[in-house]
Amino acid sequence: MTALVSVQNLSKSFPGVRALDGVRFDLMPGEVHALMGENGAGKSTLMKILAGVYRKDSGEVLLDGKPVEIESPAHAQSLAIGIIHQELHLMAHLTAAQNIFLGREPRKAGGLLLDEAQLNRDAQALFDRLKLALAPTTIIGELTVARQQMVEIAKALSHKSRVLIMDEPTAALNNAEIEELFRIIRQLKAEGVGIVYISHKMDEIQRIADRITVMRDGAYIATVPSATPMAEVIAMMVGRKLGATEKQIPDTSANEVLLDVRGLNRGRAIRDVSFTVRRGEILGFAGLMGAGRTEVARAVFGADPIDSGEVWVGGKRIRLTSPEDAVQAGIGYLSEDRKHFGLATGMDVESNITLPSLKRWLTWGVFLNQPAIRRIGEQMVEKLRIKTPSLTQIAKLLSGGNQQKVVIAKWLVQDCEVLIFDEPTRGIDVGAKSEIYKLLNELAAQGRAIIVISSELPEVLLLSHRIVVMCEGRITGEVRGDEATQESLMALATRRD
Repeated sequence: MTALVSVQNLSKSFPGVRALDGVRFDLMPGEVHALMGENGAGKSTLMKILAGVYRKDSGEVLLDGKPVEIESPAHAQSLAIGIIHQELHLMAHLTAAQNIFLGREPRKAGGLLLDEAQLNRDAQALFDRLKLALAPTTIIGELTVARQQMVEIAKALSHKSRVLIMDEPTAALNNAEIEELFRIIRQLKAEGVGIVYISHKMDEIQRIADRITVMRDGAYIATVPSATPMAEVIAMMVGRKLGATEKQIPDTSANEVLLDVRGLNRGRAIRDVSFTVRRGEILGFAGLMGAGRTEVARAVFGADPIDSGEVWVGGKRIRLTSPEDAVQAGIGYLSEDRKHFGLATGMDVESNITLPSLKRWLTWGVFLNQPAIRRIGEQMVEKLRIKTPSLTQIAKLLSGGNQQKVVIAKWLVQDCEVLIFDEPTRGIDVGAKSEIYKLLNELAAQGRAIIVISSELPEVLLLSHRIVVMCEGRITGEVRGDEATQESLMALATRRD
């Protein structure tokens, strides 16, 4: 059988970086082929070449066995190659049908008028094909992320795509939405569509993929069946075997309480929430989506107002009217959306690290002490093992794991003793996850109080000394980390008082 797509000896360089070095890859009809590797391995560069975003430097791309030069995204679409980006590209104020056929709308009256009825019929035919209960006239901004993603898939299929690239398609989906996406993937697979599936979620890969290709540092490593033990796949990804992060529950019962939250309320999102975190402790927050975990974190950080309750830091009650109050009290918050709320992505690494503590680096209250800023930046890069060509590198060009380390660095420079990590490893590859886990344990060992919010129960179980479980805005239970199981946490996460 001839491959839908075959890549041979493909190379691509950017200034100072060789992103791809002699890569090979192939995709068969009706196959789900997972592409795996750490952030920075070259996965996105390879897919962007196939999608026409980048032009290759050398090598060959074959479609149905014939060489082709993919010159632009529009050209890729004409060749039946579609891509679903992690960050969806839809117009929120337009309908689903209008988004699908944007720029290709059916016309009538000699092309003078838009044929809205035909537009909606064409969109409905696509939804029927996917067995989606979705109205073509629905405004995109009114849909959930999962439904918007289905519209993106329908949009790709409207170009009669035979190759569909999915980049982290389940990053913002809950379990029910993931099952719906997998149903559609299986249907497309049965129709002969070839799907390239990029994800860091090992359980998903083994469920949905037929084969796995591993890349590392821009190079092809191996292609293996999806039944290959994940420990072997991970070893290929990172070039080494990852030792399990040893979980040790320290006795912090006599340690100082650094954070004490009492009777926190905010509408139905937060209902009478109380908890403490001691020096040297990692407190995990578990619960289903919408349980109120992020809402609690934002309230403690002063990002959202509260109706009632008290927050004490180091034995002193603090008045929270803004995040600045929280930072002054020694609280740092790493948002689940680091690109929008954690980083100034257009600024360099050095500026991101020192931005919250900028007043500290002023001489005479006016001039920036550049040598001091440079020294602290270099110290943080070395301490946190941030992989960056230089301190002047723009933050958005770093891998996800290194972006997360930059966010951590800025709060360490600010000397925050209470650190709240909301989804600390979302969108981060397995190698970087291991480093983040090690770093969190190191910070706790240094005497900081750590809160970890995660939707991944194995992550909560691995990291936490104690675990607080929430459901519908309330705390429904608290468990010691070495006594908790996924089953016990899920029971508490679905308990409605």
